[in-house]
Amino acid sequence: MESTANFSFSGYLAADLRRQFRLLNGDGAPLPSGMALWLGVLSPRFVPVLLCRLAHRLYLMRLSALAKIVSLVNFFLFGIEIAVRCPIGPGLFFPHTQGTVIGAWSIGANATIFQGVTLGAREIDFSYGEEGRPTVGDDVTIGSGAKVLGGVTLGNRARIGANAVVVDHVPQGTLAVGIPARIIQKN
Repeated sequence: MESTANFSFSGYLAADLRRQFRLLNGDGAPLPSGMALWLGVLSPRFVPVLLCRLAHRLYLMRLSALAKIVSLVNFFLFGIEIAVRCPIGPGLFFPHTQGTVIGAWSIGANATIFQGVTLGAREIDFSYGEEGRPTVGDDVTIGSGAKVLGGVTLGNRARIGANAVVVDHVPQGTLAVGIPARIIQKN
């Protein structure tokens, strides 16, 4: 997983915007400029990422109260609740956001998280400890309505099917589906 220790607000946002544009328009499409760039930045797929990045940056600056206010704005506008302390690598993409709760320990680069996903503790966890929170690797896709609960790890390039309930580790390059989730495909 890519380290977020050297979090760069503008660098991560640029990577997020580039990835969103390529996912929506294809790899060969030229990057936008001018009005097309602003429309991409103001997209309901990108503004939640922008607010998430801003909240995390404020948290890193030890402005926790302000970070929580920005996070609350994200919740009210887009229906997405993201823990301000959760480091998320560059290239984050939300095709849709409503009902999504992210309380993971960390999320790697190029994560795609669909609507209705929950990444969090199995039990009430106000201490926000690593042992009780999911760790998500790089290039992971989590389908609509999936629940990833507890101190599990989703390996790099793992895919979680829609409505799956993940309570065990998912190795890299695999597809997990069902309740409880089981591995059905290995790359």
